[in-house]
Amino acid sequence: MTDTTVKLSDAEIRARILKDFWYHFKQNKGAVAGLVVFILLVIAAVLAPVLAPHDPTEQFRDALLVPPVWAENGRAGFWLGTDAVGRDMLSRLIYGAQYSLFIGVVVVSIALSGGIFVGMIAGYFGGWIDNLIMRVMDVILAFPSLLLALVLVAILGPGLTNAMIAIAIVYQPHFARLARAAVMGEKEREYVTAARVAGAGNLRLMFKTILPNCLAPLIVQATLSFSSAVLDSAALGFLGMGAQPPASEWGTMLAEAREFILRAWWVVTFPGLAILISVLAINLMGDGLRDALDPKLKKS
Repeated sequence: MTDTTVKLSDAEIRARILKDFWYHFKQNKGAVAGLVVFILLVIAAVLAPVLAPHDPTEQFRDALLVPPVWAENGRAGFWLGTDAVGRDMLSRLIYGAQYSLFIGVVVVSIALSGGIFVGMIAGYFGGWIDNLIMRVMDVILAFPSLLLALVLVAILGPGLTNAMIAIAIVYQPHFARLARAAVMGEKEREYVTAARVAGAGNLRLMFKTILPNCLAPLIVQATLSFSSAVLDSAALGFLGMGAQPPASEWGTMLAEAREFILRAWWVVTFPGLAILISVLAINLMGDGLRDALDPKLKKS
């Protein structure tokens, strides 16, 4: 009977936390709009085989550079037109959402995991370990992110996998510095001291006791890094160092359409709008998360 009561109390506490989070999150109308767009992006990526009218690599040789359906000479079968080799633009944009989400999830997962690990170690132990780790992070931060990613991809070789690894390495210092700062602020608190006296080891103190109380800024940073990863991967794809043709990644689509920018505006405009809308939506959602998770920024 007592156990049931405790579980119900825990459930009620979680429900109140979620309710409070949603209350403050929805005060930011831009964040709500960004969340809606992001959900639509996820739906498009998951249901791409159902939503896309054609295979993204299928070439219609009798429909090269067909304009959108509402423009002159547009065709009903190609709502957003076709590219230079007759591939349906709408289908490629829908499948491109899969690349964007995949890139964002992989990059953020690698950067977040690595950044938390080295940041926790630096902040918890301090001393020469802290100095060594932070100096390495400072060296990485000293380079422009896209330039460093280009150098790393040039070393590793062009391709989507290497591009994601390079971007994750570039973003890792941001998470490391946040984790370090959070640990330094928490490690001397009473609950940590109590856990240490109770016999908890260093790893348990770092990742079981301290880390859960440091997650709020890391979650916000992860959201913002997600959008930056989409943008940087598109830039690498545009430069020929990211996803390679015939992949329907939006940056690669822009690279393939460069020479047709004056006579076929739609092959450049729609992938560019997809990148713009996705990155803007995720950034707006990140702002809402920051407002809802940071007690200092919560609106009464």
